[in-house]
Amino acid sequence: MRVFADLDSVPSDIGRTAVTIGKFDGVHAGHRAVIRQLLGVAEAQSLTSVVVTFDRHPLALLSPGSCPATLVGTERKVELLSSTGVDAALVLTFDRAFADQSPEEFVSRMLVDALHAKVVLVGSDFRFGARGAGDVGLLRELGRQHGFEVQLIDDVRLDGDRRVSSTWIRELLRDGDVEGAAELLGHIPTVRGMVVHGAKRGRELGFPTANLSPESQGLIPADGVYAGWLTDNGVRYPAAISVGNNPTFTGVPQKQVEAFVLDEDIDLYDHIVDVEFTHRIRGMVKYTGVGPLIEQMNDDVVQVRGLLASIDR
Repeated sequence: MRVFADLDSVPSDIGRTAVTIGKFDGVHAGHRAVIRQLLGVAEAQSLTSVVVTFDRHPLALLSPGSCPATLVGTERKVELLSSTGVDAALVLTFDRAFADQSPEEFVSRMLVDALHAKVVLVGSDFRFGARGAGDVGLLRELGRQHGFEVQLIDDVRLDGDRRVSSTWIRELLRDGDVEGAAELLGHIPTVRGMVVHGAKRGRELGFPTANLSPESQGLIPADGVYAGWLTDNGVRYPAAISVGNNPTFTGVPQKQVEAFVLDEDIDLYDHIVDVEFTHRIRGMVKYTGVGPLIEQMNDDVVQVRGLLASIDR
């Protein structure tokens, strides 16, 4: 998949394209259905398939106070888009200049001049241009003027006909339901970040952990203990993962992610790693002392082994 960071980097010989536009946060099952429809149109008409997305949620600029937490960072989003088979991704910087474009500028600069769009696939609630002034009706009118067709995308619905959405996935992760979130995502919920030095309490207890930086990317699930994987430099290790502030001890930062890699003693400091959450084992509990905590941690590891033993790496 080719990745373009701005309109000027799109090659002039890209040819006619089939385009879809959206935030694509998480590249979940609904997004993947959209991309399958895009690929089908592109193949049928011999077009280049292009996903247009953004480097941040638009609300991060337009209304920071109401901007939801993102499911994945931009780097991870590009990796997930690449796995779908799409030909190209245009990842635009959503800044004030972009947000202030008129609907006509949005269409002429991006869809016509840069991407030479022949088919544009959008949802029925698609809005574009400054203050969301453009809608599907206007996009179709501009398509007639510039020679591209607009096709509407069908929603993907599950669980009593609820639409698959990033909002639903956020709800599941905030409840600790990583298995439910994985079903909607089509991949395991993952946090990516740098391993930093912690208080080293885990090592003192016999469970040395890789502590992720607070600046990690990806939505961290609810406090608790999870089974999952830690991937470092392409190598995937089974891990028991703690999320929270470890209430048995004082002075622990809130929402800390700590991964105990099973059967390995490796130096991960300053490494960028992926931590995947496959199953939630339990909530966070305050213990009366170190002894009961160690006993529980040993039990957690046994459960993690059993859960991960049946999963293909």
